[in-house]
Amino acid sequence: MREGSKISDLMINDEIRDREIRLVGENGEQLGIMPTYKAQALADEAGLDLVKIAPKAQPPVCKIIDYGKFKYEQLRKEKEQRKKQKIIEIKEIRMSPNIDTNDLNTKVSAARKFIEKGNKVKVSIRFRGREMAHTQASRPMMDDFAAQLADVAVVEKPPKMEGRFMTMFLAKK
Repeated sequence: MREGSKISDLMINDEIRDREIRLVGENGEQLGIMPTYKAQALADEAGLDLVKIAPKAQPPVCKIIDYGKFKYEQLRKEKEQRKKQKIIEIKEIRMSPNIDTNDLNTKVSAARKFIEKGNKVKVSIRFRGREMAHTQASRPMMDDFAAQLADVAVVEKPPKMEGRFMTMFLAKK
């Protein structure tokens, strides 16, 4: 038996195989628990469809509605929700442990632009060869980077070593 999770998976009319259901009328009034065949007869009498709204309820909840109209309204609601949600991207700023002050300032200004647009920023320092022995010397550089952006961003995840990279996440205040 299928589970009704998506709109297209909702069971209608003869697809409903449950013996008893809880019926909701076309205007939202509770009609109580009754056998499926009686509910189907009421729906046919009204010229509408019997749609299983909540299949996991005990007993399952069905409603007498115009299925085409219901499906259209559900699709419209989903479209509205997708339109309203904002996708946050994670932009990465890569540096090396021996970065110059001017280069660091350039990276800070790039990160500022990303954050002002609403994106999160992943700041990472890549260590190569002998640089791995002096990873702790780069932590003040990460703290300085975060301090320069303190007016627009907060540190979401503090600097942390992950393999050959030290990473830190910044998000908009």
